Amino acid sequence: GILEKIRLYLIRKLLPHLEERRKYHQEFASSTSFHGVHNIVQTQSKTRKVLWLLVVVGCLTVAIWQICSRFIYYFSWPTTTTVVVQYVENVKFPAVTFCNLNRFQAHAVSNLKIIFLIWNIVSGVLKRIVMEDKYSQELNDFLLGNQNFSIKEFTRKNGFYLNSSTLLECEFFGKPCYPQDFEHVFTEYGNCFTFNRNDISARRVSLSGRGLHLLFDVQQEQFTDEPALGYTDAGITFVIHSPKELPRFDGLGLLTSVGMHAQVSIRQLKSIIQEYPWGECKPDIKLQYHKIYSTNGCLQECKARYIQDWCGCLPFILPGNGTECDLLKFYNCVYPAVYDIEIKGLCTVGTHNSTCPAPCEETDYPTTVTYSSFGGEKAIKYFSAKLKKSPEYIRQNLVRIDIKYHDLSYKITQQQKALTISELLADVGGQLGLFCGASMITIIELLEYIFTNFCWMCIFLLLKAPEMPQWNNPSQNQPTHKEKKKGIQEC
Repeated sequence: GILEKIRLYLIRKLLPHLEERRKYHQEFASSTSFHGVHNIVQTQSKTRKVLWLLVVVGCLTVAIWQICSRFIYYFSWPTTTTVVVQYVENVKFPAVTFCNLNRFQAHAVSNLKIIFLIWNIVSGVLKRIVMEDKYSQELNDFLLGNQNFSIKEFTRKNGFYLNSSTLLECEFFGKPCYPQDFEHVFTEYGNCFTFNRNDISARRVSLSGRGLHLLFDVQQEQFTDEPALGYTDAGITFVIHSPKELPRFDGLGLLTSVGMHAQVSIRQLKSIIQEYPWGECKPDIKLQYHKIYSTNGCLQECKARYIQDWCGCLPFILPGNGTECDLLKFYNCVYPAVYDIEIKGLCTVGTHNSTCPAPCEETDYPTTVTYSSFGGEKAIKYFSAKLKKSPEYIRQNLVRIDIKYHDLSYKITQQQKALTISELLADVGGQLGLFCGASMITIIELLEYIFTNFCWMCIFLLLKAPEMPQWNNPSQNQPTHKEKKKGIQEC
């Protein structure tokens, strides 16, 4: 049958004789580039055979142990961190966002203190603030009676503004700057203004100790806030950030009170993080409404998606193109939705498997701030005469801020793979070469030898398989042609 034909073919073509197989094994052991094996085979002394066998086995054991340890180390995804300081002729100046600690104009909220509660609900999308139950009835009454009220337009119109009366002096690297050079942005402090926001035309400095010099008039009499809600300070808060990123005040803002002069010395720090599994970043993540990826921008877009799905609208303080939420939606849906997002952990930050993992590249601006009282006696008299204000007003309203680079350099903190693929292969090759004298050619020889013996083993198994039944043979009960002929002759 078919199986018998296969047997005959294997015996004739593929299966060598026993003597040929022994000769093949002898030739392999004598000619292989795996050092030490030919000494075991060719030597006539049994003692020498045993010694060489121990040497080869011992070296092979050590090589396997070393190679396994390198693979274990590689799959632990180790990293190293390098710090490099680069000195340059000029360095890009960061963006700086300024806000008044008193958010609203006093005349606009004198009879409408509920505005502070509403704004806390709106800004709670960025930084959630726990509301007390005692205000709930007041809020409900106001919201039902003012359904067309827009907190966005009210804040833009009656919040802190930046003009020649609030920005008394502005100078960048020896050249004057004006309120038009600042871009308006909404934060948890209401109206805020960002200098150097556009990364395309970002300003640069070419001398350390020179930068941005500002003099603000906070106008405490005209702007106010609600102490009962925890807003008790007067002055300017500001945050230094990359021109490509949005400002983030949540615990990161710097404060300068009235009557103070803040001198801020900054450095530029670039951090480069490896992708998972070496680091925690994911380079394939892109943001829809931000030029570069940042955890803060990702967190805002994540909240925007969930709120838009739940409430059918989008808070104006978050990025997106959805329908703007009115006050009732803010109070009845958006604010509870933010609480639900935080409790359920729907928008998480940090590790690679979180919603918003760490960015692969990030620029920070570590700061050193020193303070002094603004103005001596002569300076107070000078500004009093210039602004036509009393000395007491100068001490209670003026804030000076100087922001400059410590030096013209930036520091790069880079996370690198401690062991790359090429280094792993070099380690494996080194161990094989040191202990066994083996190379890639040796490995190919071994694979060829193993494959040949595997094929012979398969042939042996096929030859020992049970015979197929002879379906084509005539039945034993039926007489054959010869038997019939013999019977006829006998007859």
